[in-house]
Amino acid sequence: MLVHEKGRAALAVGGVFVAILLIFLQLGFYLSVPRGGLLFYNAMRFDLLLTSSAYVIQAQSNDFPRRRLYQALAVPEVATAAAVYHDSGLWLNAETGVQRDVFVIAFDPNNRVFDVPEIEQKASVLRQQDTILVDGASRPELGALRVGRRIEIAKRAVTIGGVYRLGIGFVGLGVVLTSDLNLIRLFPNRNLGDINLGLLTLRPGADPDAVAEKLRQILPEDTAVLTRKELAARETDHWMTRTSTGLIFGFGTIVAFIVGLVILNQTLSTQIARHLPQYATLKAIGYTDAALAGIVVTLAILIATLSYLPAALISTGIYALVSAFTPLPVSQTPSRLLTVLAVTWVMSTISALIAIRVLRRADPVELF
Repeated sequence: MLVHEKGRAALAVGGVFVAILLIFLQLGFYLSVPRGGLLFYNAMRFDLLLTSSAYVIQAQSNDFPRRRLYQALAVPEVATAAAVYHDSGLWLNAETGVQRDVFVIAFDPNNRVFDVPEIEQKASVLRQQDTILVDGASRPELGALRVGRRIEIAKRAVTIGGVYRLGIGFVGLGVVLTSDLNLIRLFPNRNLGDINLGLLTLRPGADPDAVAEKLRQILPEDTAVLTRKELAARETDHWMTRTSTGLIFGFGTIVAFIVGLVILNQTLSTQIARHLPQYATLKAIGYTDAALAGIVVTLAILIATLSYLPAALISTGIYALVSAFTPLPVSQTPSRLLTVLAVTWVMSTISALIAIRVLRRADPVELF
């Protein structure tokens, strides 16, 4: 039936291809949203995270007293504690006169905060006064990100001491790393006594959940303690259910599935209607309704699988483009390929089971 009218079969495959490509894109964007929210945390060294009890997301972390780190170090299982500071300032591109907000992350360069070789290798650069590292994924509006270039952040002249590539997530149009001392030079209203994040590493064999519970009992209510698992669940819940970005892509995935279901159902219904005499003949020679349903399901899976292959290939290319030009850290993964293939087959089966109602018209008595 597929090869008898090749033009119609090609049109059917093309229609389903669009639906599957839409599923790939919407699902990819949806799953990339929490990855963007966790981008920096996944690159940091810690077992437990201290935050303000008013913490929302990294870009809205609020602050809490630095002395909470020393209180945490009193717990025997805690090995190290590092302070991380956040702020936001206007980056002035002197060549164009354009000003854009950039997110500033500061820490003591003697602490191994990031598990990123490019950043670790440039730790000595961060010790220099009025020197920054800038993420290579920062937006082009910031101008050339060349080493040695002098720019202004928050109306203070600083030098680009190096470039690294991690990604900018959803915190701004650019991300800058600097030392804690440089931070208070950039933002004189800040002080090192109030921090945004506290990174705790534990001694070997320590249970993060048990230590977190112990810390919650000794630390005041102005500080929250999160394990990596709790942090991931919190960020995922925020980005997927409390932001327009997550909701739009989530509903987009559902709509894409429904669109694929409708297109495939209409395709199968047309195919069945055009071949009713053949189905009636099969009934006349003894084929049961269940056997005919099996033929339709097989036909649906064949059409969907033929559509899936180019959709997987093209979506991989689109992911690469989106990742290069937007903050979404989207990429093709084996698990997503298998997930969409499974969704495609489920969609095919449902469409086929809906379409087989047309087979009731395939009556051998009426035909012959």
